[in-house]
Amino acid sequence: MKMSGVRAPTLMFLLSLIMASYFDTTAGQIGVCFGQLGNNLPNPSDVVAMYKQYDIQRMRMYAPKTEALEALRGSNIEFILDVPNGELEGIANSQASANTWVRDNVQKYNDVRFKYISVGNEVKPADTAGKGTTLIQAIQNIDKALSEAGLSIPVSTTTYMGAFMDTYPPSRGRFSDEYLNFLKPVIGFLVSKRYPLLVNIYTYFGFKNGDVSLEFSLFKPSSNEFKDDNNQLDYKNLFDANLDSVYAALDKLGGGSLEVVVSESGWPTQGGLGASLENAKDYINNLIQHVKNGSPRRPGKAIETYIFAMFDENQKPNDETERYFGLFLPTTKQLKYSVNFN
Repeated sequence: MKMSGVRAPTLMFLLSLIMASYFDTTAGQIGVCFGQLGNNLPNPSDVVAMYKQYDIQRMRMYAPKTEALEALRGSNIEFILDVPNGELEGIANSQASANTWVRDNVQKYNDVRFKYISVGNEVKPADTAGKGTTLIQAIQNIDKALSEAGLSIPVSTTTYMGAFMDTYPPSRGRFSDEYLNFLKPVIGFLVSKRYPLLVNIYTYFGFKNGDVSLEFSLFKPSSNEFKDDNNQLDYKNLFDANLDSVYAALDKLGGGSLEVVVSESGWPTQGGLGASLENAKDYINNLIQHVKNGSPRRPGKAIETYIFAMFDENQKPNDETERYFGLFLPTTKQLKYSVNFN
């Protein structure tokens, strides 16, 4: 049988490629984190409308917020929802608490596209009051609650570069002594479930601390480019070096099969060294293009990445730059600099 001069098997093959391309939302797509630490943030329904307007197809939030979850219904936006750090102990100690959290914040919103549940953000061993099993128990309880509710949503946690050491060259990367035993059972769980690990990666802080040049942090040609002599891979920017050191650390802990989702990355527009509109514009636009192509350790594999953050957040504590990572001004909802999200 022929159709318009194309053999049917060939046509079916072409159609399959088209469909695969249509549903491969990782390639060429990026997410943006919607933080809540501001007293002048837009209404969540307006924010969801902005995600649609700018074709931002993924969102991460750090705690359930009813108004935002309601606005996400039927939006088709892929959504990462965090279990806040302050709730981990209660959920770890009680399956019933985990069941209630899932019922109220996930199961109830069956028309929201939950991508992952992140149990905690940058949880430190000291945060769990000396109970080293709190994090893994909370992860397991949330996973069980989802399963019993008939929901197939990967469960993970979000860590950060502070959990790793010996990251230069990347092949030497390993978990620090402080985090090794703390995260080892988590990595084992993720491997058994084939769930990804979420990691926040900021090249800004490497630059700010004087470790590397501005150019190396912004994906620009620089004198910091190097070859990892242990595997002969070339590194032309700090983002790749950081990410591949995470992969090396996972490999040493039996987690070499895991994918890493870059759950935060961004650049501030004011408040500190190198914080400017121009540098933020360069970093974000270069990041969006770069992550389509993978890293030296995993070339050609698009890196699922979330920009931090949607808005400047005027109530964020600590360093002044923390309040100026936003892509948009919260009061006017205007982009601070031009961004092509795709």
